[in-house]
Amino acid sequence: MAVAVVTGAGSGLGRVIAQALDGAGFQVALLGRTRSSLEETASVMARSLVLPTDVASAAEVSAAFAAAVGMWGRVDLLVNNAGTFGPSGEADEIAPEEFAATLAVNVTGSFLCAREAFAQMKRQNPRGGRIINNGSISAHVPRPGSAAYTTSKHAITGLTRALALDGRAHDIAVGQIDIGNAATEMTAGIAVGARQADGSVRPEPTFDPQHVADAVVAMAQLPLGVSVPTMTILATGMPYAGRG
Repeated sequence: MAVAVVTGAGSGLGRVIAQALDGAGFQVALLGRTRSSLEETASVMARSLVLPTDVASAAEVSAAFAAAVGMWGRVDLLVNNAGTFGPSGEADEIAPEEFAATLAVNVTGSFLCAREAFAQMKRQNPRGGRIINNGSISAHVPRPGSAAYTTSKHAITGLTRALALDGRAHDIAVGQIDIGNAATEMTAGIAVGARQADGSVRPEPTFDPQHVADAVVAMAQLPLGVSVPTMTILATGMPYAGRG
């Protein structure tokens, strides 16, 4: 039975993705900061392991992967989903420490988890696996006042491409899913009113995050000889094409 690690699994997209993978037959390690939230995710799952983890901590990430491998013997899939919007504002309005904290979770956290996954996937038998990084529409185009978040998501694209290249020799397939306006707690305000590039505030369409989870499961179930370098999934009608 395949083993998946999902970060940010205590809420939002991470919860829906983890539960969808469980439904598809994966054994799923749930990583996130809050045990109670992870346990709520796990409460309707058949095969899960709750691992409270700060993904920005190399020691905690290493311990979490060791626990997952200790339980199930391997890692076949990593979904790097943990992330934070971080501070809003123009560059001179953002505190340097808040900028750094955003990158610590969104970028360093993704790297640390990928690092552990790579090591395990290279040494296990049969070797290999798949990594899916959660990018964003902001990996392509920004929203106003989002320098920290947009920087972090552009960095995820670079990380994905580098991992995909390095993974070829080890049967590790790496791809990215860029999501626009899935309806979660994190994006709840968008449906009410989101600041636009022209300075106006307008509501934007959203869509059921289950469609994201279904897409991730479809990517995860492909044979390792098939890769999805990038997928964009968004609410039809949201300001993406022509944004700005």
